[in-house]
Amino acid sequence: MLYHLLYPLRDIFFGFNVFRYITFRTVGATITAFLLSIILGPFIIKTLKRLHIGEYIRSEEEVPGIYPLHKHKEGTPTMGGILMLVAILLSTFLWARLDNRYIWLTIFTTTWLGIVGFLDDYIKLKRKDGDGLSKRTKFIGQVILGLVLGSILFFDKNVGSTIHFPFFKEAILDIGIIYILFVMCVVVGTSNAVNLTDGLDGLAIGCMIMVALAYMVISYVVGNVNFSEYLFIRYVPGSGELAIFCAAIVGAGLGFLWFNSYPASVFMGDVGALALGGGIGVVAACIKKEMLLLVVGGIFVFEAISVILQVGSFKLRRRRIFLMAPFHHHLQMKGWHEPKIVIRFWIVAAILALFTLATLKLR
Repeated sequence: MLYHLLYPLRDIFFGFNVFRYITFRTVGATITAFLLSIILGPFIIKTLKRLHIGEYIRSEEEVPGIYPLHKHKEGTPTMGGILMLVAILLSTFLWARLDNRYIWLTIFTTTWLGIVGFLDDYIKLKRKDGDGLSKRTKFIGQVILGLVLGSILFFDKNVGSTIHFPFFKEAILDIGIIYILFVMCVVVGTSNAVNLTDGLDGLAIGCMIMVALAYMVISYVVGNVNFSEYLFIRYVPGSGELAIFCAAIVGAGLGFLWFNSYPASVFMGDVGALALGGGIGVVAACIKKEMLLLVVGGIFVFEAISVILQVGSFKLRRRRIFLMAPFHHHLQMKGWHEPKIVIRFWIVAAILALFTLATLKLR
């Protein structure tokens, strides 16, 4: 919005010319999202408390071994993801170019999955148990979104139906109309992976900040014709604006972490986890860096795989691989303290983000 309001005034005052630059607006989006989170945080937390929107902790019978470690968290305000969504969407509206189709795709994705997550959280609170939307209903909501996004990007001449693999300049696979299903899998997979990781204070949002930082840089590079040509990367016109959306996630995430760090004053809930995961997923698809999610989002990927392996092993062999899944709960039951698990996961996420940026040159 600010670009459209102030940049045209550059002839009156040359200072308004700064709104032309994505780098300036990226910094603005980060700071704005952070301040919005810090300022609105106490109000939203108090409102959630007043409405008795608190976390429900499963009983000892349902989650033996974990309940004693988490029972003190019962009643802590949840659905705090609303705070991040407000900060992210407002910052994006303020600092991004609103004539950019990729920005609208991220806004649409974040809002859609935010609504799905909100309904899931609301039903959990209403029933006073750990069951929200049925898995089928939630999955259908994600699949419909993924198919819509996949169709839009498939028919976008700047995106198309190719998959680009990291480390190899010429490793490109055109999968045709199957690309629609591929995008659906990316969006559904990332949203659920982030949701599964959101189990300890600050864990999911800390790792998400690292992922968003990496994609912020990559989006800018992919959307810049000079940088993309120099690095032999697929140039996607207009995708540089996605750096602003990623910057808004970074700023909002840092602000939310202010309240979500151990011991957490508020939890993200599905309303935040599903929306953030899906938002990053669509960014990856827009800039043709879907496969890099396996690297930069390694923490989320491993957490999701640990659940898949655990469920599969129990169904096939009636034996568990981990003491409990996702993996961060396994570490808790091994005696690791929560802050140590979270900080070590952050460290790994930071290393993966740096390695991901290195892949831009290691090709």
